[in-house]
Amino acid sequence: MVTTAGPARAMKVLNVTVNGIATGCAEGARVLDAVKSAGFRVPTLCFDERVGPKGTCRACLVEVEVDGRKQTVAACTWNAQEGMSVATHTQEVREYRQTLLELLLSETASPAGCPRCNSFGKCELHAACEEYGAKWDRFRPLKRREKADDPNPFIQRDYDYCIACYRCTNICNEWEQAAAITVDGRGQGSKVHSFFNNKLLESPCTFCGQCINTCPTGALTDRKVVWKTDAAKVKRTKTICPYCGVGCGIHLLSQDGQVAGVEPDFTAPSRGSLCVKGQFASWEFVRSEERLKYPLIRTGSVRERGPAPHSVGAHNGSSRTSGTADASSNAAGAVFRRATWDEALDLIASKFKAIMASDGPDAITCWASARAVNEANYLMQKFARVAVGTNNIDNCSRT
Repeated sequence: MVTTAGPARAMKVLNVTVNGIATGCAEGARVLDAVKSAGFRVPTLCFDERVGPKGTCRACLVEVEVDGRKQTVAACTWNAQEGMSVATHTQEVREYRQTLLELLLSETASPAGCPRCNSFGKCELHAACEEYGAKWDRFRPLKRREKADDPNPFIQRDYDYCIACYRCTNICNEWEQAAAITVDGRGQGSKVHSFFNNKLLESPCTFCGQCINTCPTGALTDRKVVWKTDAAKVKRTKTICPYCGVGCGIHLLSQDGQVAGVEPDFTAPSRGSLCVKGQFASWEFVRSEERLKYPLIRTGSVRERGPAPHSVGAHNGSSRTSGTADASSNAAGAVFRRATWDEALDLIASKFKAIMASDGPDAITCWASARAVNEANYLMQKFARVAVGTNNIDNCSRT
């Protein structure tokens, strides 16, 4: 055992051997931590590190030996000990995992139809089944859990792929503390149920998507993406959610050069947490027909008898045309015409100069954007203070 001095208190490091490889882990760490530290992996179908070990699936069982005494324990719940030797893939353990996985498969629909495997990539269950050679039809199939009749627009609930690991209920109740879903019934008759009529829109659900992202099977998936992508073609790009100033980490899903959806980045400081906008809407605006495509200048209003003074508009000009192909109006009745960038910027500059000449620089207020990078926001405040000459600048870094 090694003791390392820290700024607060001394920390003991336990010497553990995993499959013949020596590694160290902190006192109080689980065997699973030692296994990961040594570079090995075992199935963890009920484990999410954010809510801690549950020990219900038993897929992470390993063989440990301390002082000549051997035991088979759940790696996620058992504490590591000084001098412990761990074996993760003995023949006995491998055969045990294969049988366990085949029993789980007997509770579910065919792996060939798994929504997650087909649209996003191998789910944890079926990846483990491939690793250990588990067969779907080895045991007589049990009665599957019924799909929920839930028309919500965000979460697809295919409970015929549920293995009753209850990671979804644990993350909802313990991590998000939304208490939107719970376990109803017992044994093979148990199911995940939502208050009050098993419809998420009628429950306390905030549609953060954490149940989707912790589910190890195809039981819960993103309805906006599932069956619209091909897992073999999906590309993931690490980035930041553009919706507010919090800066949650996400992976953009794209296929054939088109953005198709979002997954959380669990390595980011946000640890996988997203709001409903980050999870289900942070990418849709990319393909929106209402995006601004070129500068527009307001020329008046359909409600006005005469033209209004010029102002810079922000409407896309691709729909609701009025008069000519270069003119458009919004729902409020404002009329815009398409302009060049030089024309629009010259108009803005002339308006700023006129206001500053008549009312002073403090008549102008600048708003920075939480969606822009820090360098762009720095230039914005520099523009306000140096070019305009005002301290009236704020930021929209709010959800």
